[in-house]
Amino acid sequence: SPLSRTPRSTPVVYVGAFEQVRALFADTPDARAAGYKPGYFSFNSGPGRCGRCSGNGFEKVEMQFLSDLYVRCPECEGKRYSQPALEIRLDNKSIHDILELTVEAAVAFFGEREDRKSRKVVKALEPLAEVGLGYLKLGQPLNTLSGGESQRLKLVAHLLDPKSKKGSRPKCSDLLLFDEPTTGLHFDDIGMLLNVFQRLVDSCLLY
Repeated sequence: SPLSRTPRSTPVVYVGAFEQVRALFADTPDARAAGYKPGYFSFNSGPGRCGRCSGNGFEKVEMQFLSDLYVRCPECEGKRYSQPALEIRLDNKSIHDILELTVEAAVAFFGEREDRKSRKVVKALEPLAEVGLGYLKLGQPLNTLSGGESQRLKLVAHLLDPKSKKGSRPKCSDLLLFDEPTTGLHFDDIGMLLNVFQRLVDSCLLY
């Protein structure tokens, strides 16, 4: 099935890591003092999201004969959240700052923390780096991804722990069909992708 093509879908949500990120913010002293729960920090439905754009960060402008335009929300300036939510900090970073991190930067940031939730975030994000998507921002809308990036993101779902939210380990009888997955990639990225393919084959041989 194709990836969701809306601004609400992002890499950190797709791999199921955002639940742990929201829980980490809810565990901060300021959030506990204010009575904020993990759901408060959801940009899809939480009360902490921007009231004008409903957490999109952009406002949709429908064009009669052209493709719809997405204009940065003038109230939150594209940050998705209300000011009270942005004032809550996790190691001096707001929830918006976290969503602006690249996958590689986020793995380094959460890797320095020793709590269980941070380790889960790292474990969920590492497959993104393994398929060469370490440069994506955690909060980047999936509708901005190229076809090749979308295919590799779908591949990540097969690399995740089957118990995770998006994990779906393929069966040995499954056929995974990729449409020119190496087009435009550097040789190093192609080697990285081939290693991932081999991991899928090896995991099947273990059964």
